[in-house]
Amino acid sequence: METKVISTKSNLQVLYEDNHIIVVNKRVGDIVQGDKTGDKPLSDIVKEYIKDKYNKQGEVFLGVVHRLDRPTTGIVVFARTSKALERLNKMFSNRETNKVYWAVVKNCPPHNADQLTHYLVRNTKNNTSKAFLKEVPNSKKAVLDYKIIQTLHNFYVLEIVLHTGRHHQIRSQLAAIGCPIKGDLKYGFDRSNPDGGIHLHARSLALVHPVSKQNMSFTAPLPNDNIWKFVNS
Repeated sequence: METKVISTKSNLQVLYEDNHIIVVNKRVGDIVQGDKTGDKPLSDIVKEYIKDKYNKQGEVFLGVVHRLDRPTTGIVVFARTSKALERLNKMFSNRETNKVYWAVVKNCPPHNADQLTHYLVRNTKNNTSKAFLKEVPNSKKAVLDYKIIQTLHNFYVLEIVLHTGRHHQIRSQLAAIGCPIKGDLKYGFDRSNPDGGIHLHARSLALVHPVSKQNMSFTAPLPNDNIWKFVNS
């Protein structure tokens, strides 16, 4: 049985940190920013980690730059200074970063590699996005590239590069081609994962450091579970 481990200040998986940014590997169930559940968000946990590690007095500044869905794992970047936050926000908004996701799906996609274009309509009541092949009222264009990088016994491992950043984009677009992500009940997978997560992992991120201007690249180790352990990393 896979047990869910939530991040705390003592077990936080920090991939990189300096005076301006901190990059962490989000676990299943971690919520990046506070919401109506009232659960402690990852942003607060990172603040506690910084406060503890550097013995900081008073409030710790931490800016949320982007988010991952709660059941998703992988790379999340936070800003440690207002200057870094402003520049990172601009970078992410202008899509000047390179994000790569890995997903474990059921059913073989129609091609080994392809670009998917859909028009997504968000349903705020049930927190989903529905993918349409043609533009419909209130829809937003969503584009991603995928390729099959490994075949497992019953599943396919896809590498995904986003060209747009829409709500539940990967989840809804893959479901639309008949390839729901393992564990993703909301988008048509037939059963949930024991830990409540889905097999979607923000694997790598490349960006220009907001202050030093150096090219940086980060890779998040795969979660330790019964499927990911068979994926060649």
